[in-house]
Amino acid sequence: MKMILLRKFRFLILMVFLIACSMHIMIDLLPKLERHSNSGCSCSHTPSEEPQSWGKQGWPNKHTLRILQDFSNEPSSNVSSHSLERIPVTGDKTQAFRRLEHLGQRKRQFIQDASVTKNMPVKGSRLSALYEHPLYKRSVPPLTDEDTLFNVNTDIRFDPKAAEDQAWNTEGNMDEFSPTGELAADSYPNWLRFHIGINRYELYSRHNPVIDALLKDLVTQRITSVAMKSGGTQLKLIMTFQNYGQALFKPMKQTREQETPPDFFYFSDFERHNAEIAAFHLDKILDFRRVPPVAGRLVNMTKEIRDVTRDKKLWRTFFISPANNVCFYGECSYYCSTEHALCGKPDQIEGSLAAFLPDLALAKRKTWRNPWRRSYHKRKKAEWEVDPDYCEEVKQTPPYDSGTRLLDIMDMTVFDFLMGNMDRHHYETFEKFGNETFIIHLDNGRGFGKHSHDEMSILVPLTQCCRVRKSTHLRLQLLAKEEYKLSMLMAESLVRDRLSPILIQPHLDAMDRRLRQVLNVLSECIEKEGYSYVVEDDLQGHQGTDHAHTGPRRR
Repeated sequence: MKMILLRKFRFLILMVFLIACSMHIMIDLLPKLERHSNSGCSCSHTPSEEPQSWGKQGWPNKHTLRILQDFSNEPSSNVSSHSLERIPVTGDKTQAFRRLEHLGQRKRQFIQDASVTKNMPVKGSRLSALYEHPLYKRSVPPLTDEDTLFNVNTDIRFDPKAAEDQAWNTEGNMDEFSPTGELAADSYPNWLRFHIGINRYELYSRHNPVIDALLKDLVTQRITSVAMKSGGTQLKLIMTFQNYGQALFKPMKQTREQETPPDFFYFSDFERHNAEIAAFHLDKILDFRRVPPVAGRLVNMTKEIRDVTRDKKLWRTFFISPANNVCFYGECSYYCSTEHALCGKPDQIEGSLAAFLPDLALAKRKTWRNPWRRSYHKRKKAEWEVDPDYCEEVKQTPPYDSGTRLLDIMDMTVFDFLMGNMDRHHYETFEKFGNETFIIHLDNGRGFGKHSHDEMSILVPLTQCCRVRKSTHLRLQLLAKEEYKLSMLMAESLVRDRLSPILIQPHLDAMDRRLRQVLNVLSECIEKEGYSYVVEDDLQGHQGTDHAHTGPRRR
């Protein structure tokens, strides 16, 4: 009798196991069957259809999961919006480029709105005239292997024959391949060509056509996976595209007309997607070229976020609002709750997409604490706020005691003041170039918060140190002239973005007003200290020798 019961029990366990396996197989096959059945339909889901489909939602494939896991286990950090791009398993460069093995670059046509095309700058525009000015034609010194972030011949090798997707070999032009069977460097995807072009002096060259192509990719490339970025105070998403490029997505939280509430501390302010877009254009007009390319995009929250994410924590926060709009809130320190949910209209949401910098396993970056970092406390003040001679102490501290790092800080100060950005706690540089390189202007989302107020404390580094590059000083004077008016240049540049208008007129006018204040501060410094002390002549000798070894002058 006992043997019979034991056999029945074993048989029952076996049946339960078989049923469980069958259910798992069905769950894995369901998304593929669902995609196959919908392959001929181009219609979009309406919010009212979403509750029925959520229970059947499938997850992306295992390859997408591997890409996601590169970011899901990162430690939290408030360093920058691009500081979590490392590969957790190994620092080997070949491993870092594993995701390139199956790369298939699809050539897409950028379809532009008729209204944007109509307003595109034409020959003879202010921007064209600006870039024809001699100040915007200075070249960088001849580049050696030590001056480029990557050596294309040794650091980056891409073999399309290794791709599992054999369609790759028939889609492209076979003439683009080198005799070794590898793809020519000029046929790499635009995000990779952007990475290859980074050097000691600039993130990208002044008239590099790859940047415009990359901006189009950010808007048009199909999104294949989405994950929440770990760390940070507000929700940001890491998006991976069909060509394996990646970008940081900051969703719209405020309308163009809303200003930062007067009772908000700078460290609890919203991060604005339009500020990230405008910062890229401002940085380019100032000729710094230290902000990674950023473009605005209208994203379908259902198809391009919820349906492609492997992040269950993100997926579970989606819901339908009482107004029948698709909403989600994710997980973060601030403003990630049902009360602060991000809602589409009905499932479309604006956002900024900032192109990723090279992976940290390939190009390490060093993080520096900003000497004029704020206290990030409701009552305490930072040392520079109470010590008028604080700059003298900074000048005696490496790396500000030699080279051009202090002048880079002054450039960043002007950049932040024009935007009204008080949230510059850290900055980064590429480790390969040591201290003789530019500062990367990352994480600009808290700019353009108040057009009715000019935060003069942002200019304290400039007022305390009274130092500026001659090239920066001359460009600021040029942008204050009527024919090169900064607000008009910004308006003309921003109209190219898909989400135009990016800034309302009061913010554009505020930049003109703040530019005059910067020039007034420099005039006072020159009157007090003398022109030769305040203005560092970086225009002598070889054009573009901004990074000559010069020590900070002391009183």
